Amino acid sequence: MKIFPVSQSVFCAYADIDSLPELFEGIWPIKGSGVSLNSFVVKGEKIALIDLTSDWTNASRQVVSALGSLELSLKDIDFLILNHLEPDHTGFLREFRCENPRCEIVSTVKGVNLMKSFYNISEGVRAVKDGDALDLGGGHILSFFETPNVHWPETMVTWDAASGVLFSCDAFGSFGKLSGRVFDDEFTKDEHAAFEKESLRYYATIVSSFSLFVEKAIEKLKPLDIKCIAPSHGIVWRKNPRVVIDRYAKYASYAKVGEKEITIVWSSMYGNTKAGLDAAIRGIEQEGVPYSIHRVPDEDVSYILADAYKSAGLLIAMPTYEYAMFPPMAYVIDLFRRKHIFNKTVLRIGSFGWVGGAKKEYETAITPLKWNSLESHEWAGFPTETDLSILEERGRQLARRVLSF
Repeated sequence: MKIFPVSQSVFCAYADIDSLPELFEGIWPIKGSGVSLNSFVVKGEKIALIDLTSDWTNASRQVVSALGSLELSLKDIDFLILNHLEPDHTGFLREFRCENPRCEIVSTVKGVNLMKSFYNISEGVRAVKDGDALDLGGGHILSFFETPNVHWPETMVTWDAASGVLFSCDAFGSFGKLSGRVFDDEFTKDEHAAFEKESLRYYATIVSSFSLFVEKAIEKLKPLDIKCIAPSHGIVWRKNPRVVIDRYAKYASYAKVGEKEITIVWSSMYGNTKAGLDAAIRGIEQEGVPYSIHRVPDEDVSYILADAYKSAGLLIAMPTYEYAMFPPMAYVIDLFRRKHIFNKTVLRIGSFGWVGGAKKEYETAITPLKWNSLESHEWAGFPTETDLSILEERGRQLARRVLSF
């Protein structure tokens, strides 16, 4: 496995994961797009390894192999820096400790506590706090900045002023495999567009609940003269790190105000809700507002979350199912709550058979979401011409509200 020089003394080793596990965090699909697990070496008089990997698909051994191209083994590592204790970055920790018992492991106070809980390791560890530093010699002094809740409470970033590299772990990361390239200037325009979509999906599924803390972290890191962003998932940004910093700042802002577009999330059992939805879409199109559309349960909810998080408006179309919400849609609404899909302008529509019931459960479920809801519309069976006229007008109203922001 190859290692990639970031500077004369900073190197990246990574492993692409695109088969098993097929679900990241046990829930989000990565099959096809994949995800990278990135580790970094800083060589001063002492040697630091920043972040490990899990043992997925032999990822840890791929990183060990890459170290060999620097004529290094795990036994040569003097310091292991753990910015974040989630197992995709620490799953190899027990094996690492067995191979190198002398290495000092560095993390935050909360990280040290998690190390003991997850791996029963409490000896040979150093707890650092905001602003602490570690001198590797040879001009490399690593500084640590706590960035709690981006996205776990123990998270920090590591800064190497000598090279201008910020090792940011999950912050500024993305889904998407690297496929033999690491740096932003090695990817085509189309590849960058694909990575940007995967960045948004990563943010919406992994980070969106903590957008306030993302904004605080970006503000804290402003004084640093950052020449390179080195996250533990996705592209290493050496040419233009500002791109990914600005991208994350924009994503964080979606927690307050989204883009002037609408995400349509719909379900239909026998075509009746779909007939009403078509009328509402005609209204949206008359106002010229762009929209994305997702059918539940056909599409994985991670793609729905990405578009819903980005959009200022939502159109939710669901039938009543046994006096309540259509079950797959109830799951989506629950994830909207968990992932803080707040401050949206929303229209809900749907059909029912013998009696309604989705409306009551839905309105209870969305109470924490701070949505600005238009008057919903429900109908029995197939929509009448009057229903279709109302639905078309509701679509126009939703579009006009979105454009007014």
